[in-house]
Amino acid sequence: MQRSNLRAAFQAVGHLGLWVATGIVSYYLYNQQLWVGFGVALFLHGTVGSFFKGLAVHELGHGTVFTSKKVNRAFLYIYSLLGWWNHHEYAMSHTYHHRYTLHPEGDGEVVLPRNPTLKALILLQLFTVNITYSVEANSLLSTLKRIGWTAFNRYPTGWFKALYEDQPEARRDAVNWARLVLAFHLISTCVFIGIGEPILAVLVSGHVFIGNWLKYFVGLPMHCGLRDNVPDFRLCVRSITLDPISEFLYWHMNWHTEHHMFAGVPCYNLAQLYGAVKDDMPKPRTLFGAWREMRETWRCQQTNPDYQFDTPLPPTANAPVTVATEATNEDSLEASIGDLAPKVLS
Repeated sequence: MQRSNLRAAFQAVGHLGLWVATGIVSYYLYNQQLWVGFGVALFLHGTVGSFFKGLAVHELGHGTVFTSKKVNRAFLYIYSLLGWWNHHEYAMSHTYHHRYTLHPEGDGEVVLPRNPTLKALILLQLFTVNITYSVEANSLLSTLKRIGWTAFNRYPTGWFKALYEDQPEARRDAVNWARLVLAFHLISTCVFIGIGEPILAVLVSGHVFIGNWLKYFVGLPMHCGLRDNVPDFRLCVRSITLDPISEFLYWHMNWHTEHHMFAGVPCYNLAQLYGAVKDDMPKPRTLFGAWREMRETWRCQQTNPDYQFDTPLPPTANAPVTVATEATNEDSLEASIGDLAPKVLS
């Protein structure tokens, strides 16, 4: 549970630093009209920046990165602005996701089944500019629609309408932040175009929609193809092993089972946590193994819609818990989520 400002700075400042570095290289190559190099640099810039939206803000939203809440909050604001992200909406939604993981009546953030698609048109968007695909990716259209509806204080249907139905104060915070994000990107884009540097608008405001491929491939396995309506996180969450660079960009959320079980543990301690509890945990899948498992599950579900993958546990593990008991009541599901929950839900 102990936080380290050094490791926190390496993660939070390091991720921003990579984004700035790839942006500078992209800008230089663009001005030199070295188009092949510019294309590669822009692709890397988008790959790094795509993790701002939903990942960097995820752990910062839990408040478990830095020892100081103010510093944690400052980085949350920076990543949220640059990533077109409404951390107020996410705090509401993600609190329920942790309390009632994959229970459809209480978790509208992740609803199964999910399709681990590899369709050519979707892959084309994920490896270039993502216009329409929003499952574990940053769709341009869905992002603009979402931020626009909120900025105009409209939640016409769906999950967020239900979340804010009896929370006007929390809704007002979300609306104000959406307006700030929209204003930031509109004003900065106009300024960049006005000074004759439209490429800066692409690098600052468009980066999250470019090169979403890695975010999609490492993000989808966390719940896809697993069981819903079970209180045992080992059965409804999947951990995977990643190379060091992907794990860094993903803010160590590949240790996702451990994160759900002990969400107050800083992300950079999750691998160490797995080492302490591994005798009771499923073996982490490789990225390839997770995708093969998801794809096989999806194929089974086409002929048997009720099929769900049953995660095997090691012989040393406690028996799986498939029915909620007194020990897995609402209070225990609410515990250990850091500073995530808004005051109205605390």
